[in-house]
Amino acid sequence: MYEKLSMGMGRPIPPPLPEPDDYTVEFDGMNDPMHPYNWQRSTKLFISILVCSGTLVVSYTSAVFAPAINSASKEFGVGSEVGTLGTTLYVLGFASGPVIWAPWSELRGRKWPLTISMLIGGIFTIASALAKDIQTLIICRFFAGVCGAGQLTVVPGLLTDIFENTYRGMAITLYALTVFVGPFSAPFAGGFIVSSSLGWRWTLYLPAFLSFANGGISFFLLRETYAPCLLIAKAAAIRRQTNSWGIHAQHDRIEVDPRELIDKYFARPLKMLITEPIIFLVSLYMSFIYGLVYCLLEAYPYVFEAIYGFTPGFSGLPSIGLIIGLLLGCSFILSQQATYVKKLVKNKNVPVPEWRLVPTLIGAPVFTIGIFWFGWTGFTPRIHWAAPTVAGIFIGFGVLCVFLPCFNYLVDSYLPLAASTVAANIILRSSVAAGFPLFSKQMFENMGVQWACTMLGCLAAIMIPIPLAFRVYGPWLRRKSKILQ
Repeated sequence: MYEKLSMGMGRPIPPPLPEPDDYTVEFDGMNDPMHPYNWQRSTKLFISILVCSGTLVVSYTSAVFAPAINSASKEFGVGSEVGTLGTTLYVLGFASGPVIWAPWSELRGRKWPLTISMLIGGIFTIASALAKDIQTLIICRFFAGVCGAGQLTVVPGLLTDIFENTYRGMAITLYALTVFVGPFSAPFAGGFIVSSSLGWRWTLYLPAFLSFANGGISFFLLRETYAPCLLIAKAAAIRRQTNSWGIHAQHDRIEVDPRELIDKYFARPLKMLITEPIIFLVSLYMSFIYGLVYCLLEAYPYVFEAIYGFTPGFSGLPSIGLIIGLLLGCSFILSQQATYVKKLVKNKNVPVPEWRLVPTLIGAPVFTIGIFWFGWTGFTPRIHWAAPTVAGIFIGFGVLCVFLPCFNYLVDSYLPLAASTVAANIILRSSVAAGFPLFSKQMFENMGVQWACTMLGCLAAIMIPIPLAFRVYGPWLRRKSKILQ
């Protein structure tokens, strides 16, 4: 093969280099201060808050347009069903984005995918706010959602970079909290903006400014956390000091193969969804939970405006009950951390995925109760509006206590393939959630609040055994998995 090649200027191919491993840089043991696990707590806390605030901005942006649908549809002369695409296509963008951001984050690190996705997402959100027709608005919302997927896809990986098994669950809890606080806070924030002198376009201007702020701070202050990229920087520094050009990091040897990237982040996730019962069933349950979040964006305004007669801004305030429930769920999960750490220590720091599912034993039934409660107290003004508001506390608690343990369970179960597993989960749950806004309002109007919630509550009840079954049969299914062999 080398006989046909030349170094140029008639020079022959030189002899092979010495053993490449002798020139490969590594961390100086587990206590190397350069490794992200050993960074100062203040540094890790700052990074965690910064990236999770980016997730909060993205999740908030996904839902804040919902209160503006009627105003925007009226201005553009289209039906509210068409205007709803402004929310639907944004969430559908979440399903498309992992194909871009996941491989980039594993090839070039975490900082630039997070930073660039925020900045470009802000540009598309500004374009949505300036749109002169409905086509421009919904197309720009879709691409803003594609960029927003960068936060949903990359942030879990970044938190895994800087936190070991003992604290990773706590960090992912903060991430999961922002995923849901954003959509649940959007109805009252967006409602007041729309009903004020600012108008519906400011529901998009404000999150765009937040995106630019987060992206700008990340550009200047966010440190790279991906260990292979840190070793690349270490190798480059040693090369400059020693003038030994053969010194390199293991990651330098990776050659980008577009076909392999497509397989890993698109074909493989879809294959895993089809062939792995754990991934499919758990992701299906999470998709229902995630979809219900966007269903409530239509249900809450309908219940508290059409039935209780609230104004658009005040009709979103009862969603504070959902946020309270999320915070209570977060507190409950964190209270289980000490027990989890004790199990981890006894098992020599080797996590057992089924340990993660303990909070679902309470969260799944509470979630189901909350849905039934909301439906059968919010269908008539004869029952005080506080009753369905309190139901939101149960729904919010159940949402977090089901979604987060299931997410951690998937990551722990398929840790060698965590990137593909997360991509598969996001693709399915975002695709399902994108459809909910299209029929939610009609469902509550035509079926009635009580019967619509009865149907949703029955689905939630049917799914309660899913995490219970995996606590029992999960180890057996993982041993049977061909992908994990």
